[in-house]
Amino acid sequence: MPIVAHNELPTFARLRAEGQNILDGARALQQDIRELHIGLLNMMPDAALAATERQFFRLVGQSNPIAQFYVHPFTLDGLARCDRARAHIERFYEPFAQIREQGLDALIITGANVAGPGLAGEPFWRPLIEVVDWAFEHVASTLCSCLATHAVMEFRYGQRRRPLGTKRWGVYTHRVVDRSHPLVAGGNTMFDVPHSRFNDISRAQFEAAGARVLVESETAGVHLAVSPDGLRLVMFQGHPEYDTISLMKEYKREINRFVAGEREDYPPFPDQIFNRKNRAVLEEYQHLIRRQLDRGRLPPEFPEARIAAALDNTWRDSAEGVVGNWMGLIYRVTHHDRRIPFMDGIDPADPLGLIVASGPSVGAPVGGPD
Repeated sequence: MPIVAHNELPTFARLRAEGQNILDGARALQQDIRELHIGLLNMMPDAALAATERQFFRLVGQSNPIAQFYVHPFTLDGLARCDRARAHIERFYEPFAQIREQGLDALIITGANVAGPGLAGEPFWRPLIEVVDWAFEHVASTLCSCLATHAVMEFRYGQRRRPLGTKRWGVYTHRVVDRSHPLVAGGNTMFDVPHSRFNDISRAQFEAAGARVLVESETAGVHLAVSPDGLRLVMFQGHPEYDTISLMKEYKREINRFVAGEREDYPPFPDQIFNRKNRAVLEEYQHLIRRQLDRGRLPPEFPEARIAAALDNTWRDSAEGVVGNWMGLIYRVTHHDRRIPFMDGIDPADPLGLIVASGPSVGAPVGGPD
C-alpha cells in the first residue's frame, strides 16, 4: 500500500508527479487495513531538507505493499535554520512532543552535517539522545542513517567514530555477511550502496558493542548492522536512500566551494560514479574553471543535465528490499496501538526470537553506557 498524504507537505505532490503511489487521506480512511506510523527525524541542513524528505518517503513508499504508511517528519530545536526552512518546518513538521504523545511504530533518523569528528559538542547532541532514549523505550525499531549511527554507537555503546583521513564517497560493492538475519534474507547477496562520510565505525567496534554486522564492503567498510537484540536499532553507514544524482550534486557543491575559495583543492571524483565519457567532460570542465578563474571571470555552468543523463542507479532495488523487510518485521511485532511498541508475547530484548533460536552466545548484549 502507498504512503498516505495526511497533510499538505509538498513532498507528497512531488512524489505523486514522479509516479509514486500516494494515497489521499480521505480515501485511506475508507480502507479497512492497518496503517503503520513511521517517524522521520530529519537533521539535514536547510539545502538538503526537502530532498532528504523525498528520498526517505520514496524509499519507504516503494519498499513494501503490506500497509498504509503515515510518515511523520520532525526535527530538533537545536539545529540552526534559515527563515525559509523554519517556515517549512513550522507548517509541515510535527513537534517532538506531539510525536511522543501519539506514538510511532518505527523511527528513521537521518544523518547531519557537522564540522569535525567530535559529536558531543554539537547542538543536536542532547536532543538527539532524548529522542533515541525515548524511542528505545516506546518504539519497536529505529533505523539510523550514517551520522545518526555514529552518534548512537557513541552514546549508547561507548564506541566513538574515527576519522578516515580523506572523504569516502562514491558507490561501493557490498556483500551480505550474515544471510540468516531476516533483514537481508532472500535478497541479493551482493549489491551496491552509496557512501559519503569522513569518519567510520569499524567492524571491530560494532562487534565490541555486541552488534551483528549484516552487510560489509572490502573498500567502504560496514554498511548495515543491528543492535544485539536484532531489531531495536538498525544502523546504516551508507546512504541507500540516495537518488541517482545525489553524489553528482555533492560533487557539484564541492566544486562551487572551490570556486568560492572555501576549499583549496579541486574535489576528486566520487568513486564508481562517472563513466569514462563523463570523466572526460568533467576534466575539461575543471580546465575551463581554472582558466576562467585565472582571468578573473565567472566560471562556466556545471554540465549537470549532460552528466545526469549517463548516471546509473545500482542500489535502489536492494535498498527497497532491505527497508521492505524492515517494514515487514515491524508489522509482525508491533502493537495495533502505536503508543505501545510490541504486541503481547513479544520480548523487547529479543523481538524476533533470534537469540532464543541461536543460543545466548549469538548477538548477546555486552553492555555499554545507556
